[in-house]
Amino acid sequence: MAKDQGQGTKDTPFLPRLIAWEVTRSCPLACKHCRAAARNEPYEGELSTDECRRLLEHIARLARPTIILTGGEPMLREDIYAIASYADGLGLPVVMAPCGKMVDEKAVEQMKRAGIHCISISIDGATAESHDAFRGVDGAFDMACRAAEAARRGGLAFQINTTVTRDNRDDLPALRDLAVRLGADVFNPFLLVPTGRGKDLAGQELSAADYERTLGWLADQERDGPIRIRVTCAPHYSRIRDQRARRAGETPEDTPPFSRGCMGGKTFAFISHTGKVQICGFLEEEAGDLREADLDFARVWRESPLFAAVRNVDAYHGRCGVCEYRRVCGGCRARAFAFTGDVLAEEPFCVYQPRGG
Repeated sequence: MAKDQGQGTKDTPFLPRLIAWEVTRSCPLACKHCRAAARNEPYEGELSTDECRRLLEHIARLARPTIILTGGEPMLREDIYAIASYADGLGLPVVMAPCGKMVDEKAVEQMKRAGIHCISISIDGATAESHDAFRGVDGAFDMACRAAEAARRGGLAFQINTTVTRDNRDDLPALRDLAVRLGADVFNPFLLVPTGRGKDLAGQELSAADYERTLGWLADQERDGPIRIRVTCAPHYSRIRDQRARRAGETPEDTPPFSRGCMGGKTFAFISHTGKVQICGFLEEEAGDLREADLDFARVWRESPLFAAVRNVDAYHGRCGVCEYRRVCGGCRARAFAFTGDVLAEEPFCVYQPRGG
């Protein structure tokens, strides 16, 4: 990873630490929350193998972010291991987010040879019944568990991702325990963002108060639990962790600005299957078109008005713009946009009243 990443001085600009790349939108599952509303069919306009290589070369000239090969189902691309290997050869750390259906011992060995050092596997219900209902495919739970077992046996690190809704919030302890039993390195809850097919889950988002309680529970588990916990799409988790540290007489985590909380557009970017760049996968506002930029990711990263807007946290609207935690939290820009149509609006699911507001 590049050393000077995040926001620094005039001579140390914003640089990406993570890039999630939707290498294909095709997927055999029909998950209720899917931001892409992905279908099990081919999609036109996906970047070619040559375009993928050129894009990776441009990214490597800018920084050394971790490349998350995602989808859809990235394993449906016949050239996926060639893409991963090329990124690895450029010094870009590579991870993958498969749905689990195609992950077996042979695939794990191919991943390792291609330089993929970790995968994520999503499990959203503690039982086969609840998970299969959420994923829209019978047998999805067993498929995910088999994928986890194949990764564990093959010595490939993996994390368990869980999208948190009102329906499975009370199952979080059981889901965390399942991740431990499967041998995961990390348990990674995602707080629901209602975009794509997830719009149909309107009302399944946690209330602001439940959101706060859930993040508090996760912070306690991170401190005392049996597995490392990472929380995604919940930027005020950083604020909660800092508050807990101060109450315990400890020094809050010392990290560069914008390496926690909402990293979208600051140290994180999303690339669609057709080369459109977004601040994250859940905010479908285009920051730039890589094909129009001759696949020069740095040009989009540096010149996008949308990126410039979200990087100026002092100009955020409502409580987020005056909150003392705006550089470690920043509120979820995708959630704000989904509920208000304003990418700079205050986080709609936050109970905190800032001292400056």
